[in-house]
Amino acid sequence: MEHHFWHQRWQAGQIGWHLPEPNPLLKQYLPELALPQGASILVPLCGKSVDLAWLLGQGYHVIGAELSPLAREQFVEEQGIELLPGDDGWWHSEEGRLRWFEGDFFALTPDSAGAVDAVYDRAALVAFAQARRPDYVRQLASLAPGAQLLLISLDAEGVPLEAGPPFVVPDDEVVQLFGDVATLEKRAEHATLRQGHPWWEKVWLGRFKAVDSAA
Repeated sequence: MEHHFWHQRWQAGQIGWHLPEPNPLLKQYLPELALPQGASILVPLCGKSVDLAWLLGQGYHVIGAELSPLAREQFVEEQGIELLPGDDGWWHSEEGRLRWFEGDFFALTPDSAGAVDAVYDRAALVAFAQARRPDYVRQLASLAPGAQLLLISLDAEGVPLEAGPPFVVPDDEVVQLFGDVATLEKRAEHATLRQGHPWWEKVWLGRFKAVDSAA
């Protein structure tokens, strides 16, 4: 989707993907990654997710990436976490455990993002139309070599693949997208209802290949 689409959604308050509580699938499956205290977790297309505050509360460092300034402003207001401006689109909490990149996710570089120990993707892959998803996965792999992955994808019956966002991403496409850059295992499926259609949230755990083994 083009940038103006997402800016319009935020300005209109059309953010149906936002959850008022920490994602229960994150709370259930993140412990399986066995991340140490202080590990750095990248959350692409983070919106104003309360998951960021929850991760901070678990003792992790968090790197959020989000296009909309409104998302950052609302996150600061709702979570009471002040973010100070830095260079080149970066913001940071006073103690530095939350770093927030405001801008195009594809403008992030490994040098600016720094070390990434894990990626948590709950609403990013499914926000991209099919043609753009390979670029997104390659960008993730470049930012997080060797990092672990907790991915939540969406599947549904009777919903066209081109309808979205959020978009349906079938299991075989998930496997194909990540096959060259990560090991991946589907751990669970959870049924839910969206606009009268049955949807499934699929939980995947994996690890990105290190730089020297991805070539």
